[in-house]
Amino acid sequence: MTRPDPDPGSGWSVLLNAMRNPLWRSLACYSGSMSILKFLGMNVDHPDHGIPTAETETVRKIVQKLDQLPEQQARYIAAFAFLLSRAARADLQIDVDETAVMERIVMEQGGMPEELAVIVVQMAKTQNQLFGSTENYLVTREFERIATHEQKLALLDCLFAVTAADENITAEEDNVVKQIASELKLSHDDYIAARSRFREYLAVLKRGQHNE
Repeated sequence: MTRPDPDPGSGWSVLLNAMRNPLWRSLACYSGSMSILKFLGMNVDHPDHGIPTAETETVRKIVQKLDQLPEQQARYIAAFAFLLSRAARADLQIDVDETAVMERIVMEQGGMPEELAVIVVQMAKTQNQLFGSTENYLVTREFERIATHEQKLALLDCLFAVTAADENITAEEDNVVKQIASELKLSHDDYIAARSRFREYLAVLKRGQHNE
């Protein structure tokens, strides 16, 4: 069965395409090896007015490595990073601590060096900010389709780890993680088991302790 092309303007398709998924190679946003750099706001056409030439070349090499990722790995990492961003941005902001945890998780889960993880996380954060309201469910559905049960559970733990980066999981963040777990078709027991491992950071429980 042939997979229908996604909306070329969607954040999910842009993110996948930027990571060199061959199925999305024809999308307008991917127009050559420099598209990711431009997408990240780096003025590579006029280096004198943007980042230094040496740094441009470094980023160029990083992008080439992203281009070489196998399709399935690119799809998995893109979805994983996007969902981390979805949880982190539940309170409408992603702070430095959350970003650092996301980068570490992408390195570990994707088997990627730090320089690649940094770019993937930045791409995911940007796409979630621009398209999150329309793409969140679509990306989660895709991850549900391609991931094993064990990978979904690992993601669930990582979602809580990201939201706990500032040692405070807000009610909004908790609710988004719960929603993602449901969309991944994980059981309520799976959600509770993961949540219990981070209970000390739950804002709702902290308020209860303060009121005692």
